Amino acid sequence: MESTRDIYSISRLNSELRHVLEGSFPLLWVQGEISNLSTPRSGHLYFSLKDSHAQIRCALFRNKRNLLRFSPANGEEVLVRARVALYEPRGNCQLIIEHMEPAGVGSLRQAFEQLKARLQAEGLFDSERKKPLPAYPKRIGIISSPSGAAVRDILQVLQRRFPLAEVVIYPAQVQGTGAATELRQALELALQRQETDLLIIGRGGGSEEDLAVFNDEQLARAIAASDIPTISAVGHETDFTIADFVADRRAPTPSAAAELATPDGRALAERFRQLEQRLKQAFERHLRDARRHLQHLQHRLTRTSPASRLLQQQQRLDELQLRLARSMRQRLHRNELELAHWRKRLLLLHPERQLKTLSSGVQQLQQRLQSGMARCLQQKRQRLLTTARELQAVSPLATLDRGYSIVFRADDGALVRDSSQVASGDELAIRLAGGEIHAIVKGGS
Repeated sequence: MESTRDIYSISRLNSELRHVLEGSFPLLWVQGEISNLSTPRSGHLYFSLKDSHAQIRCALFRNKRNLLRFSPANGEEVLVRARVALYEPRGNCQLIIEHMEPAGVGSLRQAFEQLKARLQAEGLFDSERKKPLPAYPKRIGIISSPSGAAVRDILQVLQRRFPLAEVVIYPAQVQGTGAATELRQALELALQRQETDLLIIGRGGGSEEDLAVFNDEQLARAIAASDIPTISAVGHETDFTIADFVADRRAPTPSAAAELATPDGRALAERFRQLEQRLKQAFERHLRDARRHLQHLQHRLTRTSPASRLLQQQQRLDELQLRLARSMRQRLHRNELELAHWRKRLLLLHPERQLKTLSSGVQQLQQRLQSGMARCLQQKRQRLLTTARELQAVSPLATLDRGYSIVFRADDGALVRDSSQVASGDELAIRLAGGEIHAIVKGGS
């Protein structure tokens, strides 16, 4: 009996071929000449790469095409990094381009990859050896061409974000013969002077040949050995050099390096304003609490101080004296009014006999008035003397006059009522009737 045959459809076959192709090849570097270049409205590029013996179809999609530094053309020799794929609708094998560059820089790319691999193996790219950047740099060094756009961009950003930081420029060529040596010497000068706490090394954009100076091995090792934190700022965001990997931080552009190097001055000012407000509020709360505590202590002192109590008794005595004087004046005024009334009535009784009789009565009244005023004055004086004696009897100073004393703690002014309140060595203030003495406790029971 014939076994069942496994029949593939074309789509199934192409799908499995695609999986086999894409799973069997890593990313490849391929060099060839562009031909049959097609640029549809979608923005993708379709072309063939050929050499003297064969060709293969290629596709460069728009997102990767936007990263190119040149415009591909038919007949141009290029170096591409691509993955193998199958275009299923036609069953064609093709390359999906991830990166493309003119073939002339292929040797530079190869040297770059080899140096990168060697330095990475030595641990020069490890994050553990990267030094942290200072949060608030006082002086920033820039290693670059003083006439280049990179320096101007860095200075503009520093002035905007953190004008407090000083800037030292270590001039050096950034491309061409001898540029790597000048960059390394500028770095060595900065390390020798030790006048900055952060270094930015880099330049503006350019071709891969222009940026190749930052792939110099000796320069890379000098950057890695720097004891001052470094920021590499070479070219644009898509550019990578060996200096980027060995530096403590990599910035995509020189302007971005200035932002990495400094805090945002406006944000700091706002933060300081908030902290100032919080400090002010905290100080005001503390001041209010301290004022309330002081008022409480003053109130307690007022209630417990013998001098304060004496002043209160003296004030009470003054008030009684004032009330007595006021009462006497009122009584005298009433008597004067009564006398004036009687005088008026006497004037109304015109005959001499009545006048004489009344005159005698007036004299009696005057005598009675004087006698009454004298008695009243004597009574008030007697009450005043009695009150003064009572006050003197309860006065703390009178107690002191009888030989007693008041003992306070010298350090906090607390009244000592019991020997358990003091210890040996404590300093005391003793208030006597005739002054105050200080003593030190030597023992107690």
